[in-house]
Amino acid sequence: MGGGMEAKKNKFVEEWGAARENLEHNFRWTRRNFALIGIFGIAVPILVYKGIVRDFHMQDEDAGRPHRKFL
Repeated sequence: MGGGMEAKKNKFVEEWGAARENLEHNFRWTRRNFALIGIFGIAVPILVYKGIVRDFHMQDEDAGRPHRKFL
């Protein structure tokens, strides 16, 4: 019932899809990749964690409680 309805493939979309499927084979470690992993994989999570802990400590001080231990 749905036969004969082949879609015309876009060459650029197919190349992009093939590149995404083989990303782990074509990945190269460069200075830029190290920097991005260092910033978004290590520095940003640490800064977010520190900010959250600081906020909890400020709430504890306002409520007159001792600081809670995290990690």
